[in-house]
Amino acid sequence: MDEKTFTVHPVGYVRTEESGFYLEIAPDYVPALKGLDGFGYINVLCWFHLYDEYREIVECDQPYKHAPAKLGIFATRAPVRPNPIALTTVAVLSIDHERGIVCVPYIDAEDGTPILDIKPYHPCEDRVKNVTLPPWCAHWPQWVEDSATFDWGAEFVNAR
Repeated sequence: MDEKTFTVHPVGYVRTEESGFYLEIAPDYVPALKGLDGFGYINVLCWFHLYDEYREIVECDQPYKHAPAKLGIFATRAPVRPNPIALTTVAVLSIDHERGIVCVPYIDAEDGTPILDIKPYHPCEDRVKNVTLPPWCAHWPQWVEDSATFDWGAEFVNAR
């Protein structure tokens, strides 16, 4: 394979406060929010910058209680990855086009996490009718809305 170098630039940052979560879009990218109104969900791609030093990890010990003893990192949603890119689907509560703020109820990212891109959630492109899963995770919620009330702590080997 030919090795190439890619350059990415954040379009904004994840912000977390006591009052909630929001995406702070950089001024140059605020016009990119036009037309996003009306979408109930968006896909957010982030750079898990706190895990950048772990890029050589390609497998891990059993992260989930029902998983095999070893898993390849591509079989996990772990932040430790060859390229620490995160993909998460979040609900859109509101968009402030003047300030470049997208309010979301929750996002699985730390305050200050760089946002690489935002894409609207489209059922025709993002939803799969006949999903197959390995048995160790087949009992996980089928819908993102149900994920909030699922006992994720009971799934992880090293749950806190």
